[in-house]
Amino acid sequence: MSMSLEQKLSDRSAHLGVIGLGYVGLPLLVEFARAGFKAIGVDVDPARCAKVNDGVSYVKDVPSKELSAFAREGRIRATTDFEVLREMDGVNICVPTPLRKSRDPDVSYIVAAVDEIAPRLHPGQIIILESTTYPGTTEELILPKLEAEGLTVGRDFYLAFSPERVDPGNPVYQTRNIPKVVGGVTPECTRLAMLLYKQCLDTVVPVSSTRTAEMVKLLENTFRSVNIGLVNELALMSDKMGMDVWEIIDAAATKPFGFMPFYPGPGLGGHCIPVDPFYLSWKARASGFEARFIELAGQVNSQMPYYVAARVARALNGEKKAVNGSRILVVGVAYKADIDDVRESPSLDILEILRGQGAEVSYHDPYVPQVRTDHLSLAGQPLTAESVKRADCVVVATAHSGIDYDMILQHAPLIVDTRNVYKGRRDPRIARL
Repeated sequence: MSMSLEQKLSDRSAHLGVIGLGYVGLPLLVEFARAGFKAIGVDVDPARCAKVNDGVSYVKDVPSKELSAFAREGRIRATTDFEVLREMDGVNICVPTPLRKSRDPDVSYIVAAVDEIAPRLHPGQIIILESTTYPGTTEELILPKLEAEGLTVGRDFYLAFSPERVDPGNPVYQTRNIPKVVGGVTPECTRLAMLLYKQCLDTVVPVSSTRTAEMVKLLENTFRSVNIGLVNELALMSDKMGMDVWEIIDAAATKPFGFMPFYPGPGLGGHCIPVDPFYLSWKARASGFEARFIELAGQVNSQMPYYVAARVARALNGEKKAVNGSRILVVGVAYKADIDDVRESPSLDILEILRGQGAEVSYHDPYVPQVRTDHLSLAGQPLTAESVKRADCVVVATAHSGIDYDMILQHAPLIVDTRNVYKGRRDPRIARL
């Protein structure tokens, strides 16, 4: 089985599939096609599949021109029909792994994908999970479901974990040139998974097991979460002590060793950093270990939107105004600059908190025309001199590069700057984080 799969991967005659065509799955599918494989995407959303087949990209990191060429040449197609899994030599699972409201992992999307793969599993097939999850998922959850079909891992089929490392909107590091960590259930699983990725990615890094590979991704994002939590706490402390946290960090960053600058903000957003540390702390608790640093960082970061709302209230109070009845314009609702992703965005929390306090809230974001949450439904507003003048306070929550910050400064009566876009500006109307 392994010799046959090895040959197909090496001469790129293998049919490779990706389940889940979001920010991770679609770029990976394109890399498969670029390497010369026949690439098939499977997604439960028929609208997504139609766009892929029409060559229309909905992911910023995938140019429509490139996707259209691959679709036109028949090198990429997408479908909602899981029957195509029977013809695939390799299947990558790239589905969401959110947290439940109780802050424990929701692996239902992984389970649903594996339940579709299992009855269609065939000898010589390799299955790779890329969705971020807790250590043990691949061997404890996926492996039993696949071996229940009568095939044996490492002999009849191959199973590995390789954590996604997508950074949406990053112009330098994208799917192809981000090193790919791979850990298989058996050494042969690792070898074949590495061979697959080596056909289309620049660097592949093997590790000893699926658990290790799963833990690598959680460490990466927990590292960021804990350090961001530290500087967020430092920001709160500096505010109490009348100091500028941004100046402090910039000065500390001049040290050429032993220091890595992290920066405060209105909270954490995106599909990884706000979520992944809770996967790790949940698994730690299940093992009888209390991950105190991780939990504390999560608490600090989750409170930042409330601090921003309090900063707005303090700024308005200085003008003898209350939050209740004030017009507040939030600039930027995507979780980071120059993308359209609002998952876990702290801007949404800020809007909800201020509205709950009686403010008349609106937002502008050139990438996000509309936002809908359980408690919020707003359409984006154009950013004009008139809309800025009308606001009692403007909150810069996401530092999109295309925003005219000078125009905002010229016309806004008050600004709460959570991203230091007005670095070095001394103006009594600017309240910094």
